Amino acid sequence: MGKKKSRPSQEVNAGSMADIAFLLLIFFLVTTTIASDKGILNVLPPKLDPNNPPPEIDKNERNIFNILINANDQLLIEDEFRDNADGLDAEIKAFVLNFGLPDEEASALYNTLPASLKAQVKRDPESSDSPGEAVVSIKTNRGTSYEKYLEIFDLAKKAYFDIYAERVNLTTDEYRTLTGKDDAEEALIDRGKEGIPMAISIAEPDKIGS
Repeated sequence: MGKKKSRPSQEVNAGSMADIAFLLLIFFLVTTTIASDKGILNVLPPKLDPNNPPPEIDKNERNIFNILINANDQLLIEDEFRDNADGLDAEIKAFVLNFGLPDEEASALYNTLPASLKAQVKRDPESSDSPGEAVVSIKTNRGTSYEKYLEIFDLAKKAYFDIYAERVNLTTDEYRTLTGKDDAEEALIDRGKEGIPMAISIAEPDKIGS
């Protein structure tokens, strides 16, 4: 009886499989996009040149509305301790619209305001000189929560939007939805903001525990 013919080996080359798996791993690592959380879309100022420092701005303290947020999310608003931000947007609005010491340009701006906004002007000599001089300063601590920062930042923006909207006879929500998609919307946006810049300053955070 003759010998049986030997069959070819059915074993798979494990070394080749390892090479293929390695190549696939590299492929997915290179092509996969890893999602990342996005923060507030603010335009940051350029990095300062130590050899060419910016000029110092002499801003009278009465023209700065100071808001400090500590590591426990408690507030110090104009040197007054607060546990919450109730009514903060209304306070900022009154600060911006104070006209405590208006110059000729600010007086002309006042004359363009509707009667409803003129009625809110207090002319407190200890508060801001005019809307063009008013600055809202928000300073956080490195332990401040992101949620509390967003709450305060949005209230500051709301104060300005309340002014802009009332100036063009719209609700705040209606004004904020304007996109400037046509000339009519662009005109409303510009008329609301004219002479009243949204001056919100974000100060560098303090260290934890300070």
